[in-house]
Amino acid sequence: MARPAAIVREVLEMVDMAEADGDASLLPDLQEQLDAITQDLEKAEFARTMSAPTDRAAAFLSINPGAGGTESCDWAAMLLRMYTRWAEARGYEVELVDILPGEEAGIKSATLRIAGDHAHGYLKAENGVHRLVRISPFDSAKRRHTSFCSVFVVPEEDDSIEITIDESDLRIDTYRAQGSGGQHVNRTESAIRLTHLPTGIVVACQADRSQHKNRSTAFKMLAARLADFERKKRNAVKDEIEAAKQGINFGSQIRSYVLAPYRMVKDHRTLFETGNTDAVLDGEIDGFIKAYLLAAQGGTLASPTGED
Repeated sequence: MARPAAIVREVLEMVDMAEADGDASLLPDLQEQLDAITQDLEKAEFARTMSAPTDRAAAFLSINPGAGGTESCDWAAMLLRMYTRWAEARGYEVELVDILPGEEAGIKSATLRIAGDHAHGYLKAENGVHRLVRISPFDSAKRRHTSFCSVFVVPEEDDSIEITIDESDLRIDTYRAQGSGGQHVNRTESAIRLTHLPTGIVVACQADRSQHKNRSTAFKMLAARLADFERKKRNAVKDEIEAAKQGINFGSQIRSYVLAPYRMVKDHRTLFETGNTDAVLDGEIDGFIKAYLLAAQGGTLASPTGED
């Protein structure tokens, strides 16, 4: 098969010949060929961003609000919906493995398991602090509020690192699921919380009415967290995942979602932005993900500044 560069040269030569002969009839077809080659090259370039061993794995995505009470809890719920809609639109399997409702509205924390083609490869772009600026629906004075949430993504363990969990290192707690109410709320202590004492890592699962299934999922989550911990220790570097967990406040955000006084979503690492905020909050975040992955591959990521 001819290389793309050779095909491009051949097409360009044919364009020159058509122009020299004054024959414009071939130009539309030649333009189609060039467009097809361009698309193939773009796909090949993007495929290079998915070369990490964990990119094909399922992902555990956790959302935690920062300071701000009800405002931040509500923002966390909006992000939970955004990622759920994004995953469902791609045909991914989505499971809500843990959730802690807010006292007045929203959520205090939530974890999704998202499985599908390169789920972690895409979602690793979302690690970091996300900022929302809007007129608060909870403020009777209709003032503008700023809220922060962290998004923390790890791959489900793919056996590239062998993890052995000694139950003597665990504190295992059972409790009742804390859903929003109704007939589906668990009335038995089927929810599971695992605390890994040597590292302090805590995971929880209340997705199923079966304590056995919740326990199994929680152990998978813990294995993923421990594998991620081991990778960082081996590499002796503080990667962006850990950086994203620190300082859920102004100046550390990777992306801003501004709903007032204007409407815009902007990623501070790539400068990719859009004014279609409703679509983004409805799960249309592929543009942000692609811009991040290509910039990370090319080494052109900017440090988050917090500026709009």
